[in-house]
Amino acid sequence: MQPSIAIKDLKLAFGAVEVLHDLNLDVGQGEFLVLLGSSGCGKSTLLNCIAGLLDITDGQIFIQGRNVTWEEPSDRGIGMVFQSYALYPQMTVEGNLSFGLKNAGLPKAEIAERVARAARVLQIEPLLKRKPAALSGGQRQRVAIGRALVRDVDVFLFDEPLSNLDAKLRADLRVEIKQLHQQLENTMIYVTHDQVEAMTLADRIAIMKGGKIMQLGTPKEIYNRPANRYVAEFIGSPTMNMLDGTLDMEIAPSFSCDIATFALGEYGFAPGTVSGPAWFGIRPEHVESGEAAEAMPVQLDTVIDLVEPLGSDTLVRVRAGGQLLWARANGQPDLSPRQPLRIGFDPARGHLFDRQGDIRL
Repeated sequence: MQPSIAIKDLKLAFGAVEVLHDLNLDVGQGEFLVLLGSSGCGKSTLLNCIAGLLDITDGQIFIQGRNVTWEEPSDRGIGMVFQSYALYPQMTVEGNLSFGLKNAGLPKAEIAERVARAARVLQIEPLLKRKPAALSGGQRQRVAIGRALVRDVDVFLFDEPLSNLDAKLRADLRVEIKQLHQQLENTMIYVTHDQVEAMTLADRIAIMKGGKIMQLGTPKEIYNRPANRYVAEFIGSPTMNMLDGTLDMEIAPSFSCDIATFALGEYGFAPGTVSGPAWFGIRPEHVESGEAAEAMPVQLDTVIDLVEPLGSDTLVRVRAGGQLLWARANGQPDLSPRQPLRIGFDPARGHLFDRQGDIRL
């Protein structure tokens, strides 16, 4: 099937500074793709290139099989939602939704039909006669999304649309955006620095760093098999525990560091893996503590450094030798700082990375 959006060898430079480097990306019809990364990684810049708000230096952009590399934003068949609501304060919600359609010269009946449909989908029908000043942040963002919806296009671009909202509103609108995608089945590209948004919304995630895509895959693939150390540490909160040591592939594979030496058991190695300096990573949720640690192949005696109760579970930071490690304990165990605690993990659930290139082994 022809991709909805195809990006080929895209480069963007501002003077001598290259911001995006030879990017290639295909987005399937009806796919929800999330561009994820920290500030300055190039995710919003890439979105603006797709939208036509930035002129690229080299490469091509195709939307629905049509080369739109040098077309104006209004001719690309996209709807865009920005981080700032950018609503016209003097207009009602209905006026904001219909403004672009009136400028495009659409018949009044069609404008009314599109506005009514978008209002129904976003549940803002009672707000149509209000002005933006009389709306909450969540309602304003719904209107901003509605302004993109009325364009009746195949591709929607979202540039961190929930960043200005409080935590509860972000969670509520995140659910609504996911339901909106399931209902409309349009292609959507969504930019965020929030890994929870990425993991819960995306069909696939493109994790970016320094203007390059570090890994492209489903949320499960990225969580279970991060391609490199950057991706491994970026996904997950608290971040993945990393042990600096040496991989020994002779006879039975094992890993040695300053706090432990252990066999790697059922770990799935990449073909051609050899002995050498390496990182061993284990996620906090895969580190058991207390009685549960007794059943684990690798066990360490540690001292509790910090306890963070979260209600449904508890985060514990422990000290083993000079190393700080995170563990996630179920429920509300009675733990306190400076208390001894045995932790344990199964190396098969860990992640090995070559120390020279940080690539998964």
